[in-house]
Amino acid sequence: MLIGAGISAESGVPTFRDAGGLWEGHAVDDVASPDGFERDPDTVLRFYDARRRALASVEPNAAHRALAQLETERGDDLLVVTQNVDDLHERAGSRNLVHMHGELARARCTACEARPAWSADLLDRPPCPVCGERMLRPDVVWFGEMPYGLDRIEQAVVACDVFVSVGTSGQVYPAAGYAALAAAFEARTVELNLESSEGLVPFDDARTGPATVLVPAWVDEVLSTS
Repeated sequence: MLIGAGISAESGVPTFRDAGGLWEGHAVDDVASPDGFERDPDTVLRFYDARRRALASVEPNAAHRALAQLETERGDDLLVVTQNVDDLHERAGSRNLVHMHGELARARCTACEARPAWSADLLDRPPCPVCGERMLRPDVVWFGEMPYGLDRIEQAVVACDVFVSVGTSGQVYPAAGYAALAAAFEARTVELNLESSEGLVPFDDARTGPATVLVPAWVDEVLSTS
């Protein structure tokens, strides 16, 4: 199952960028690229510190909880691959997931490459709990960087019987190509989205509406036929 920003938007988490190409008033290149971090690390660290603190004010919604319920019932049969950097899936109870774009609740040390759990600010350059160097950055995959878990994700996509895309635009690669890859290996493809996306191939089952409505309904269907 591939998850995009649409599912967390219903909990009040801002989507990555608005129609003007801005993210919380910042140009994306300034706060989501290695070059932006090199130019102005304080602005980038301040930005992600604020995003991390803001997570405390939002809660998992009915879609997150439904997926956690599905995992409880189906176990390892369900893999959630999220493009979101929030921790709402974990807080809802999901455990079998991949954060392909990293996590706000972790830092990354550019000295030793450790990825410790992190809840405090990074602006004051705290030391890495592993090596002691003061070279921590947000553990968020920026434009031009390699997403996490690609081998595991691809293996799951080519082996799955059903591929479900939730709340994603289908425009950012490599995630945008997963539905077509699943279809090529004869998986049934399902889209649950606020509006239909523009993928490489049409979904076998495309439903439009809020994730908080579509996902619980789809999970109920799956569990009622198992």
